[in-house]
Amino acid sequence: MAIKILGKGKSVARQRRHSRLRKKITGTAVRPRLVVTRSSRHMVAQVVDDTVGKTVASASTLEADLRAFDGDKTAKARKVGELVAERAKAVGVDTVVFDRGGNKYHGRVAAVADGAREGGLAL
Repeated sequence: MAIKILGKGKSVARQRRHSRLRKKITGTAVRPRLVVTRSSRHMVAQVVDDTVGKTVASASTLEADLRAFDGDKTAKARKVGELVAERAKAVGVDTVVFDRGGNKYHGRVAAVADGAREGGLAL
């Protein structure tokens, strides 16, 4: 996974952190990877089995029921974590490896992790 990164800035630093993390973190069938993707408005959480390259469960703030959910972006991120935990447990996943996607473990990224823990996933 060779990514040529030119320039400086926040996005370049995030890409550098993400590529460094992906060298170390892989998801298996027993312990898949919980990937958190953050944009300026939305959060996406996916549980991925890297051995076969399949998404086992996912949740996003783009879904209709979460769009109607009242609260700020951090509250919605926590709800995404709870939802992805519920869907992963329905498929039989109890433990995951947390992949923060190069983002700092703070704010909405941490809220997704906290929501997943509340939902019953072991990170």
